[in-house]
Amino acid sequence: MLCEHRENPLDYVRMSPTPGFKQKLMDMKFRSRKISPIVIDDNDSGDDIPEDYDPRTIWKNCSSFFIISDQANCASGWAVSTAAAISDRICLATKGKEQVYISAADILSCCGRACSDGCEGGDHVSAWEFFESEGVVSGGPYLGKGCCRPYPFHPCGHHGNDTYYGECPETAVTPKCTRKCQPGFRKIYRTDKQHGVSGGTYTLPNSMKAIQRDIMRRGSVTATFDVYEDFSHYQSGIYKHTAGSEQGRHAVKIIGWGKENGTDYWIIANSWHDDWGENGFFRMIRGINDCYIEDEVAGGIVDVDIL
Repeated sequence: MLCEHRENPLDYVRMSPTPGFKQKLMDMKFRSRKISPIVIDDNDSGDDIPEDYDPRTIWKNCSSFFIISDQANCASGWAVSTAAAISDRICLATKGKEQVYISAADILSCCGRACSDGCEGGDHVSAWEFFESEGVVSGGPYLGKGCCRPYPFHPCGHHGNDTYYGECPETAVTPKCTRKCQPGFRKIYRTDKQHGVSGGTYTLPNSMKAIQRDIMRRGSVTATFDVYEDFSHYQSGIYKHTAGSEQGRHAVKIIGWGKENGTDYWIIANSWHDDWGENGFFRMIRGINDCYIEDEVAGGIVDVDIL
């Protein structure tokens, strides 16, 4: 048994692993660095935190909370998750008035060595800093319209009734940094950018309540975790690592939390298409730092004055 549901253990032997699993993961060398957090209330006392929090039931008009990306065969989770979390934070900060989906492609290709190695992996904290210092344009899925820089890689293989674009090569090549919007988009690259507040990038302490409070106040956060073989067989339920060899690292977006049959969990958006897991999301055991999921949690403050 490799993947454990807290109610009904999953028999991984009968389950197929996620296609292209290894290509989606970063090398273990990509451990994010800690930076000094801004003033964060990490007091574990108090009863101000609800037992369940799912922004999809609160901010129903913020479409970004529902969108699941497909990173294809590029280990771009660090860029995809940061772009998605920024999108959520813009909507929450403006109380749903601004719906901007941030470009993962812009972060992936233009953050450069500051963020690391593009499709080989990168640092989600540096991605937040890039948003703060350089700004990031609007984006969308592969071939997406109405945005500056859509995602450059098509989904790999078949996904139900979705368009089949073909299989993917063994490895993906990081796209070049192109500081211009796609043809037909109404804005130019420079004026389409969204920015973070100067000095507003932070990492959170390894404190469950600090993470929860930040999600409630500012929106989704990004996190990285060590990935083991059992995760490739995940289908549903509350994931808790039980066995299997280490495969790499991955960056994801934590949007909320809950409790089921006495087990606390995080609600996490993955970037492996919406036919993976629980409609693209997964739940992971909360409060025990499983796979170091609570060790490297990051966020940033959006600059609402320029929206």
